[in-house]
Amino acid sequence: MNIKEIQDLIKFVSRSGVSEVEIEQKDFKITIKTPVGGSPVAAMAPMAPMALPMPVAAPAPAAAAPAAAPAQNSNLIEIKSPMIGTFYRSAGPDKPAFVEVGQTIKPGDKVCIIEAMKLFNEIESEISGTIVKVLVNDSSPIEYDQPLFLVEPA
Repeated sequence: MNIKEIQDLIKFVSRSGVSEVEIEQKDFKITIKTPVGGSPVAAMAPMAPMALPMPVAAPAPAAAAPAAAPAQNSNLIEIKSPMIGTFYRSAGPDKPAFVEVGQTIKPGDKVCIIEAMKLFNEIESEISGTIVKVLVNDSSPIEYDQPLFLVEPA
């Protein structure tokens, strides 16, 4: 099962209203539980040792794209984290940041990477606009639904 399939499964569980889904295959087992009033949390336990590659995995656009919500007392929109992990502004220490303050973005543009469980998830914008502020420092731990960027809609 690849990251896209896992993210699609998490999205399905969050929309379906079920409280728990468990799938077991020959090389791993995954359990997705939805806490009361919350979003799904996935737990994966490998059944047998397996080597996992470390390249950046491109998630399904709808499954891993950040949620957009209005910022308080303004017309700015927050791009929020779709998961818990470590926030990275670029693909590597010697690479340029995906977005900078003042840059115009459109749906599908990569805005950051979130590392979760040694998987690197590229986060794409769901909105068009201009980056007004980066709210998180590079290499910082982040929480689910934490605001990452403020965007002035186009």
